[in-house]
Amino acid sequence: MKKIIFIAMLFVAMQANSQTQNGGISAENLSQIKKTYVKTAADKAIHNAIANTDINKLAVNAENQTKLDGDFSDKVITKGTTDQKSSGRCWLFTGLNVLRAQAMNQHNLSELQLSQNYNFFYDQLEKSNLFLQGIIDTRTKSIDDRMVEWLLKNPIGDGGTYTGVADLVAKYGVVPQDVMPETNSSNSTSRLSQLLALKLREFALELRNMPTNTKAADIANRKIEMLGTIYRILALNLGEPVQKFSWSRKNSEGKIIETKEYTPLSFYNEFFGNDLISNYVMFMNDPSREFYKVYEIDFDRHMYDGHNWLYINLPIDEIKTMAVKSIKANKAMYFSCDVGKFLNREKGTLDVNNFDYESLFGTTFGMNKQQRIMTFASGSSHAMSLIAVDIDANDKPRKWMVENSWGNTGYKGNLIISDEWFNEYMFRLVIEKQFISSNILELLNQKPIRLPAWDPMFLADED
Repeated sequence: MKKIIFIAMLFVAMQANSQTQNGGISAENLSQIKKTYVKTAADKAIHNAIANTDINKLAVNAENQTKLDGDFSDKVITKGTTDQKSSGRCWLFTGLNVLRAQAMNQHNLSELQLSQNYNFFYDQLEKSNLFLQGIIDTRTKSIDDRMVEWLLKNPIGDGGTYTGVADLVAKYGVVPQDVMPETNSSNSTSRLSQLLALKLREFALELRNMPTNTKAADIANRKIEMLGTIYRILALNLGEPVQKFSWSRKNSEGKIIETKEYTPLSFYNEFFGNDLISNYVMFMNDPSREFYKVYEIDFDRHMYDGHNWLYINLPIDEIKTMAVKSIKANKAMYFSCDVGKFLNREKGTLDVNNFDYESLFGTTFGMNKQQRIMTFASGSSHAMSLIAVDIDANDKPRKWMVENSWGNTGYKGNLIISDEWFNEYMFRLVIEKQFISSNILELLNQKPIRLPAWDPMFLADED
């Protein structure tokens, strides 16, 4: 009997030891873990508070609430707010908001809102073609090939980047908002995106299952038929894009001074005219990769015949210098960041001191920007228009302001950003070449370092 008990005890001990060696939590491990938590009266009070209250409300740093005000030394003249509602089209709102501010200033317009729905229609059509052509190009590869797998996982979405804005506007122009207003499906894109993705995956299997000796012309014709189906779905959800329209131009006092007929491209050329593709440069601040290098993201574009996402990686201070020049010249910029970090939605501020999580939980959160990127803890998620900077007595930025696309929330539809937050969570900024030094522009002569489409750092802006 003693022998049996001894064997049983040995078996239990071996099991516990085996679990520990295999990386699991043994009973002994659990006991040790529990002993590290000595529950105090303060812990009980914190638990009671957290059990019934949002963590951010408890972690608000009261000493920091008046640090960021709405006064700025330099600000781009802009007017009006936009609202992307329940969609991931921040990239498109941002690009069009930058153009809107420019046109209002240059042409003395009292108001101007552009139709995101118009460009979104063509964005979804072009992305559908990009996907289907990508499937055609890879249809002889195994279905578990990394590129094929990435395509099937990402057939379409409503997120995007600046290159999408540039390519779409260059090809299709823009129209005023009242010419092609928002619909329920443009304001809330999730169901449409789900259905488009489902149909595109179905088409992908059909294309991959075509006999290997199928003529290229027959495959191309079938793709056009597939895109006809996509066009119908888009038209039913978003409305069919206009080809011509009449628009009345008003001056800053709201008086009509001209009514004229336009096409989307002629309207763009008359009131905007920017070469968004070749006259602007995207910059990234990514300390996990080498600075002063040019990077290109493979297949990261909105159109098959469009441009891959290409950028120069620079230290943050060099990006700031160009940003200040642009703001002083009354030019807004496409800006993207990790907006969810330390965002005080009620006050409309982004500041690393907005919330004191460390005091609340009695621990530190000590990773720097490079470490957060390397561990997938941070990356760009949202695009806005950078419109203001506040310069201190030492000629250094103290704070910044961005025009958001979340309606009249935050600070009058904007967000105020501390310079420290800018350093840590700003990732991308698109700047006109006139504000870029010649030595930086020369970097564009490099052969870009090509990164794969599935690199997690280069997800679309979509919040």
